[in-house]
Amino acid sequence: MDLPYPDNALEPVVSAATLSFHHGKHHKAYVDNTNAAIKGTDREAQPLEEIVKLAAAGSDEKSRKLFNNAAQVWNHDFYWKSMSADGGGKPKGDLLAAIERDFGSFEKFAEEFAKTATGQFASGWGWLVQEDGGKLAVMATSNADLPLVHGKRALLTVDVWEHAYYLDHQNRRADYVREWIDKLANWRFAAANLAG
Repeated sequence: MDLPYPDNALEPVVSAATLSFHHGKHHKAYVDNTNAAIKGTDREAQPLEEIVKLAAAGSDEKSRKLFNNAAQVWNHDFYWKSMSADGGGKPKGDLLAAIERDFGSFEKFAEEFAKTATGQFASGWGWLVQEDGGKLAVMATSNADLPLVHGKRALLTVDVWEHAYYLDHQNRRADYVREWIDKLANWRFAAANLAG
């Protein structure tokens, strides 16, 4: 997918240089690898989510390789939408009410989300998810893993692979995550993903 904003729209938290490499190189490689893996197969006409689920269920090397690439396409598509130049602050309406219900306050949620994302060992993702029954939770996933294959609905994600922040924040993952929550989190997108 094309980015939903100009390359420089998320500065200074995420620079144009970071977005150029991240979207133009890393994400593009996952798309190219996924397309090559499904070319000429029955999966070629399937939606991305279905490809991810089927690949996750496989145990052979081809399935694992397809999962790693297809899931990263899905994760990145979701990540780009999880950020907005006018993001950050607090959500409103039903989403804020759900966060306050399940975390006690928005501040407690933000603290737990930041701790979970920052604490993800090595590469991965921090997520705000909705579980069966509607309860909100935070979770971290490693590498290409994602809530979709764990029966959870993703509402928002922050990428904590080093290529997402290293040019702008070096090894200060915690600073990146905190600034991401405060200035970029796209609460309108998260609210649109909330199941009623």
